[in-house]
Amino acid sequence: MDGTQAERIDRGLVAIGGGNMARAILLGGIERGAVDASRVVVADPNASSRAIFLEAGVRAAGSASEAVAVGEAGSAVLLAVKPQVLGAVAAELGAGALDGRVVISILAGVTTGGVRRALGEGCRVVRVMPNTPARVGRGMSAVCAGEGATGADVALVEALFGAVGDVVRVDESLMDAFTAVAGSGPAYVFYLAEAMTRGAIAAGLAADDAARIARATVVGAARLLEASADEPPEALRASVTSKNGTTFAATESLDRDGVMNAFVRAIVAARDRGRELGQG
Repeated sequence: MDGTQAERIDRGLVAIGGGNMARAILLGGIERGAVDASRVVVADPNASSRAIFLEAGVRAAGSASEAVAVGEAGSAVLLAVKPQVLGAVAAELGAGALDGRVVISILAGVTTGGVRRALGEGCRVVRVMPNTPARVGRGMSAVCAGEGATGADVALVEALFGAVGDVVRVDESLMDAFTAVAGSGPAYVFYLAEAMTRGAIAAGLAADDAARIARATVVGAARLLEASADEPPEALRASVTSKNGTTFAATESLDRDGVMNAFVRAIVAARDRGRELGQG
């Protein structure tokens, strides 16, 4: 994020679920000026979770039905519970409770059609897959519109998630592919940092120094990658790889062990697992 003011959302919001991702989205949106805290109601049964939102000027409720009742009429609904809780939320709200509203679903593996079947065909669903860097305003989110969702609905969602990172529109059939790259992707980077730390220790560095060096190197390289949008990653890699030098020796070792292809296979495996989970 560049620190500029985000697009203002002129709509009330009701969030069902106040966990880590909901906090990242809503509190990040409030911090950047996209969301008016006084127009948000969050439902969460956990008192400590509600307290976090109350401190930010957000109203909080103990249940989904209460939050919908006290929220602004026609508020957009952010559905941020665990997928297995969707049925219970639908039963609590009752048939037709969200008719005419846009429901923003971040439920992993649940299609827009699945959300509408649970909550009622009268709501409009926009599905979003955010990732955890949204917590620090560096998220990457994919958005797809369900049946009946309007351009205005999608624009609202893009403004909300754009306040905590970048947003891309994808066809719903590609949501599992996106999840395999961006949803699971932070774990790949952490895996790399873990491997670099272990390698630094094996090369003789003290554990604390190894962790510090690996972390700073990963962060610095990521910022360079971001600042070099006109250069593909392979060009950046080539720019620091002298023939027969130390980096060359390292990348040759990685290639011999098939690391590049292993990552490709890992992403495809993650996509396939996402499809399996989505089928129940």
